[in-house]
Amino acid sequence: MAWKRKDVLGLEEFGRDEVELVLDTADSMHEILRRPIKKVPTLRGKTVVTLFYEPSTRTRTSFELAAKYMSADTVSIATATSSVQKGETLRDTARNLEVMGADCFVVRHGMSGAPHFLARVLEAPVINAGDGMHEHPTQGLLDLYTMRRRKGRLEGLRVAIIGDVAHSRVARSDIWGLLKFGAEVRVAGPTTLLPLGFEELGVKVFHRVEDALEGADVVNVLRLQLERQKRGLFPTVREYAKFWGIGRERLALAQPDVLLMHPGPMNRGVEITTEVADGLHSAILEQVTNGVAVRMALLYLLLGAAEAERPGEPRPVEAGAARAGGED
Repeated sequence: MAWKRKDVLGLEEFGRDEVELVLDTADSMHEILRRPIKKVPTLRGKTVVTLFYEPSTRTRTSFELAAKYMSADTVSIATATSSVQKGETLRDTARNLEVMGADCFVVRHGMSGAPHFLARVLEAPVINAGDGMHEHPTQGLLDLYTMRRRKGRLEGLRVAIIGDVAHSRVARSDIWGLLKFGAEVRVAGPTTLLPLGFEELGVKVFHRVEDALEGADVVNVLRLQLERQKRGLFPTVREYAKFWGIGRERLALAQPDVLLMHPGPMNRGVEITTEVADGLHSAILEQVTNGVAVRMALLYLLLGAAEAERPGEPRPVEAGAARAGGED
């Protein structure tokens, strides 16, 4: 299929065919990352702006590297040292950057819906890099991509999402994406950290972590997001680790070839032990690499796919790129 979407705001609005196009395109981008020289001219002359109103390491850096690997220029706006501190609005900040020649905006904001607002007022594409407690679509896509590369499929997988689901935009994007492929999605966590209404979507909700882990093909452990929580949602971090933390014994309840994931940053010893985070089942660092490939794919589809092929320059993605099943 041809890419028709101007912005990437959330996986809820994506069709299954659009998700598959991104994942297939990421396969070709992943090949670029294995080269000694990770550089293609695909987006030469384009400028990608990362506009982050919240802290980030993996997402921000991977977007900047993704753009650079395709020869785009990048501009990183740190709001702590920008005119935002003087009272400039989000709209005015973005519009000023657009008229300077920005071709794409990657936006993280603490308010749900902020990237959607910018998508309406900007002509340039907007990619949601996490908005409030709404969605984190590129993390969702890289999680799906990691599952597909390791398991060879998404259909029918039993995926357990464990922890602070209520405050997790990653969980929401993962759920929307997985349900499009008929995966069995399970969530588990303290009752105070589980949002209402997930059962209506077809998600299985568990109140004991052991029940959710039983026979799971994939376990995605969420970070305990203390910065977003009101006080009193659980007694202590130590108690959370005791009843909900994923260690070797609990992980053994899942399938023998279980895939362990975490969106990062990890609170080692709280939601996950170092033993399993660095163990044989872990794909946590692989997720980071895959995140660059997926974000390269999105930048290509938004900025490069519709442009005429330059004479003498090979396209980095061929139509109908084959899926990669299993590990390299």
